[in-house]
Amino acid sequence: MDLQSLVVILQGALSPNPHERIQAEESLNQFQYTPQHLVRLLQIIVDGSRDISVRQVASIHFKNFVGKNWAPNEPGDQQKISQTDKSMVRENLLPFIAQVPPLLRVQLGECLKTIIHADYPEQWPNLLPWVKHNLQLQDQQVYGALFVLRILSRKYEFKSDEERTPVYLIVEETFPPLLIIFSRLVQYVNPPLEVADLLKLICKIFWSSIYLEIPKQLFDPNVFNAWMALFLNILERPVPIEGQPTDPEQRKSWGWWKVKKWTVHIMNRLYTRFGDFKLLKAENKAFAQMFQKHYAGKILECHLNLLDVIRRGGYLPDRVTNLVLQYLSSSISKNNTYQLLQPRLDIVLFEIIFPLMCFNDDDDKLWHEDPHEYIRKGYDIIEDLYSPRTASMDFVSELVRKRGKETLQRFLLFIVDVFRRYDEAAVGYKPYRQKDGALLAIGALCDKLKQTEPYKSQLENMLVQHVFPEFSSQVGHLRAKAAWVAGQYANINFSDQGNFTRALHSVVSGLRDPELPVRVDSVFALRSFVEACKDLNEIRPILPQLLDEFFKLMNEVENEDLVFTLETIVDKFGEEMAPYALGLCQNLSAAFWKCMQSAEADEDGDESGALAAVGCLRAISTILESVSRLPHLFPQVEPILLPIMQRMLTTDGQEVFEEVLEIVSYMTFFSPTISLDMWSLWPLMMEALDDWAVDFFENILVPLDNYISRSTAHFLTCKDPDYQQSLWKMLSSVMADKNMEDHDIEPAPKLIEAVFQNCKGQVDQWVEPYVRVTVDRLHRTEKAFLKSLLVEVIANALYYNAMLTFSALQKLGVATEIFELWFQMLQQVKKSGVRVYFRREHDKKVCCLGLTSLLALPVEHLPEHAVGRVFRATLDLLVAYKEQVAEAAKEEEADDDDMDGFKTDDDDGEDDGSDKEMGVDDEDGDDADSLRLQKLAAQAKSFHPNDDDDDSDDDFSDDEEFQSPIDEVDPFVLFANTVKAMSASNPMRFQNLMQSLDFHYQALASGVAQHAEERRVEMEKEKAEKAACS
Repeated sequence: MDLQSLVVILQGALSPNPHERIQAEESLNQFQYTPQHLVRLLQIIVDGSRDISVRQVASIHFKNFVGKNWAPNEPGDQQKISQTDKSMVRENLLPFIAQVPPLLRVQLGECLKTIIHADYPEQWPNLLPWVKHNLQLQDQQVYGALFVLRILSRKYEFKSDEERTPVYLIVEETFPPLLIIFSRLVQYVNPPLEVADLLKLICKIFWSSIYLEIPKQLFDPNVFNAWMALFLNILERPVPIEGQPTDPEQRKSWGWWKVKKWTVHIMNRLYTRFGDFKLLKAENKAFAQMFQKHYAGKILECHLNLLDVIRRGGYLPDRVTNLVLQYLSSSISKNNTYQLLQPRLDIVLFEIIFPLMCFNDDDDKLWHEDPHEYIRKGYDIIEDLYSPRTASMDFVSELVRKRGKETLQRFLLFIVDVFRRYDEAAVGYKPYRQKDGALLAIGALCDKLKQTEPYKSQLENMLVQHVFPEFSSQVGHLRAKAAWVAGQYANINFSDQGNFTRALHSVVSGLRDPELPVRVDSVFALRSFVEACKDLNEIRPILPQLLDEFFKLMNEVENEDLVFTLETIVDKFGEEMAPYALGLCQNLSAAFWKCMQSAEADEDGDESGALAAVGCLRAISTILESVSRLPHLFPQVEPILLPIMQRMLTTDGQEVFEEVLEIVSYMTFFSPTISLDMWSLWPLMMEALDDWAVDFFENILVPLDNYISRSTAHFLTCKDPDYQQSLWKMLSSVMADKNMEDHDIEPAPKLIEAVFQNCKGQVDQWVEPYVRVTVDRLHRTEKAFLKSLLVEVIANALYYNAMLTFSALQKLGVATEIFELWFQMLQQVKKSGVRVYFRREHDKKVCCLGLTSLLALPVEHLPEHAVGRVFRATLDLLVAYKEQVAEAAKEEEADDDDMDGFKTDDDDGEDDGSDKEMGVDDEDGDDADSLRLQKLAAQAKSFHPNDDDDDSDDDFSDDEEFQSPIDEVDPFVLFANTVKAMSASNPMRFQNLMQSLDFHYQALASGVAQHAEERRVEMEKEKAEKAACS
C-alpha cells in the first residue's frame, strides 16, 4: 500500500460514520503485516505538513503494533516485522523524537521503550553513540538525547548484578556531558519553563542510574561533589513565582515543582539507600561515611527550609512535603542529623507537623462535596505515598520510638494542652480541627502508649474524657475520628467494663450516622471491638441490626475494610451465623456483582472496586466455613453462588480466580451431595487449566479431588461429558509437558492417587495409561517430593490391582528399573538422618500398601529373591511408620489443642534426625465433622504453591488430615493378613522366606505381627464405640 492510500485509510478511522470507521480499521488490520507498513506509518507521524489528527491516529496504530509485534512472545515464535523494517524504524525514529508535538512524542516514547527493551545493546549498538553525540549539540537535539537517555536508563533501573552491566558504559559515556548540561542549565538567571523540562529529564536519568547502586564513576569525590553542588543549588533555590498555575492540580504538576520533587527524591534515595552503614556492602562504607559527613546535614538544612515555607503559609506540593518528612524521619536515628534537627524540633513538631495532622480546608471541601472520594483517599494505600498527613504521623511515631525518652512527654503535654483549650472554649469557638489532629496523634501513637507507663494506665481515662464525648459532637469529622481512635484502643484492659460497652455501642450507633465517612470509620472501628470482645453477649442482641446496617453501607461504598469487619464478625460467631448465612450470601453476591461492574467501568486505574470484590468472595468463604457443620445450608446457598462460580471460572474471573476456587472447594466438600449444577463447573476448570490457569493447578486440585472422592459414581458413569477422559487428557498433557517445572505438576500425581484410591476395581482401563505417563515423567524428575509422589502413583496402582500394575510395568520393560529405584529411594537419608524421600506418614503408608500388595502376587510373577527384598523393605517401612505415628501422637498430646485440635508441623526442623516433621495422622477424631474441617484445612495448606527450587519441609508436611479410602486400612493388619494368606496358600514359599531372614528381620517380623494384633483389637474397639454412639 502506498503512502497516500494509507493516509486515506487513517482518515477513514476518524470518520463520524461507524461503518467507515470499521472499514478503515479492518483495512489497517489487513495490511499491517505487509513490508514497509511500519515505515510508512512513521513517515506520516513525522510529516509536519499533514493533519495532526491523522498523525495522531497513525502514532497510536504505530505504538500498538510495535508493542504487540516487535519482540516475539516466545523464543521460537515467528518474527512479524522484517529486519529491514526494524532497521529503518530504528534509524529514523531518533531524529524526530524531539521534533514532533508532545501529543505524538508520548506515543513514540512508548515505542522507543519497547524497542530499547528488546534490542539494546545487541541489535542497536549505535544507540548510545547517538545519544552521546546529540548531548553535545544544541537545544532540540539535546532534548531528544535526554528523552532517549531517560528511557534507556530506566530499562536498568531495577536490574541487578550481570543484568545491570550495560549501565556502567551508559554512565561512563553520558554522565560527563550530562554534568556540563546540568551545570549550564542551573546557572540560568530567570530560566524559562523549557529549562525545567530538561532539568527534570536529567534528574530522572540520575535517579534510574543510582536507584540500586552508585555507579563507580560517582565514587570519584570531584565528580560526586560537582553533581551534589548542583542538586543542592536546586534544593535551595526558590521556585519561580511567576507563571505558577492557579489550579491546584496543574500547580503540583508544574515543571519547576516537578524538578524540586525529583531532586528531593534523589537526595532521599542517596541518604536512605547509601547513607546507612548497616545496609551497605563493605566497599560502599567509605562512600556512606563521606555522604554522612558532608551532605546529610546540608540536605536536612535545605529540607527544613522547604518546610518553613509551609509554616509561613506558602505553597509546597503534597508529594514534596511527604518526601521531605520521610527524610526527616530517617534522620531521627542518626546522631549527627538528629543533633542538627534537635534545636528546631519544637518548631518542626508543633508548628509544621501538628498542623499537617489537623483537619483542613481541602478535607472539609471533600467531606461535604464528595464524601466517597474523602473515604477513598483515607483508605487508599497509594494516597499514603503522597499524603503529608501520613508522613507526619510516621514522623511522630518514629520520633517517639527512637527518641521517646526526650520527646514523648513533651509531645503529649502539647496534645493535652490542645484538649484543655478545646474543653475550655465555648461551643461555637472550639478549635475543632486542632482537636481532630490531637485525636489523630493519640491514635497514631497507640502502640507506644499501650506499652509505656505511666500513659498505659491512663488510657481508659483519656478515652472517657477526650474521645467518648466526641461520639455526639455536632462536627462530623470529630465523630468519625472518635470512632477511629476508640477502635485503636479497643483491646486495652478496661478496668470498668461499662466503658468498653459504652464505646462499642457508640461505634454501633455510628453505623447509622447521617454522614457517610462517620459510618465507614465506625465499621472499621467495629472490627477492633469485635476482635477484642470477651463476652459476645455484648454484641449478640444487636447482631441482626448490625448486619442490616452493614449491607446498607455496602450498597453505598465499595471498600474492602467493610468486608474485613464482616469477616471478623462471622469468624467470631461461627455457627451462630447460620440463621443469617443465606441473607449474608445474597447480600455479598449482590455487592460482588456491583463491585465487578464498577471495576470494569473504571477507567482511572482505581482498584477499590476490584479489591472490594475480592473481599466479598473472601467473606463468602468465611461464612461457608463457619456453617460447615450444617451441610443442609449448602444446597440453599448454591443457587446464589452458582452464577458467580460459573462466570468467574472463565477468563472474566482471572483477578478473583483463587477466591472463587476456594468457594467451589467448600461447596463440593460440605454439601451433602454434589449437584449436577456443581458438576457443570468441572469443564470450566479444565478449560481454564488448559488455556491460562496452570498457575492455579494447586488450587484447582482441591475441588477436583472433592468431585472424585465425594461423587465417585457420577465421575465413573457420566459419559457426556466424559469426566474420566477429561481428567486423563489434562493429566497426561501436564505430565508430558517438558516446560513445566517439577513443583508445577505436583497436583497431577495427587489426582491420579485420588482416582486409584476412590475407584478401586472400577478403572482397570486406566492403570496402564497412568502408569506409563508416571514412569515417563519419573525419568526426568529431579525434585525429591515429586519423585516420591510419582513412585506413590505406582504404589497406589499396585494396591489398586497388583497384577495389572505389575503386568503394565513389565510391558513397558521398566519393572526391574522402577523397583530398583524405589528401594534406593527408601534407603536414602540426609546427613542429619532425615529421609530424602517418603517423609510423611501418608507417603510411608501408601508405600507399605503397595509393597504389601506385591507380596500377594503368585510366585511366577515375583521370584523368591524378589519376595525377600520386598518383605524386608516393607518391614523397615512399617517400623519407620510406627515410630512416626507414635512421635506425632506424643507431640499432639503435648500440644494445647491449637486450632481445635488440628495440628500442623510447620515449625519442626530436620536437625533431630527423625521423621516427626512429616505430619500427623488424625484418624481417631471425635466426629466426622471435625475430620472434614481438618481435611479441608489440610487441603488448603497442602495445596499452597511452593516456589522454592529445593524441597521444603512444607512439601513433606501436607495431606496428613486428608480423608481417603485408605484411612480405614491399617498397614500392619494388611501386612499380617497378606503374610498369613501366603503361609496358607504356599507354606514352602513362606518357610523359605522366613529362613532367608537374618535375626534382625525375624525380630522385626515378630514385632510387626504383634503390633498388628494390637491394632486389630483397637480397631474392633473403635468400631464398637462408633456403633454405640450412632
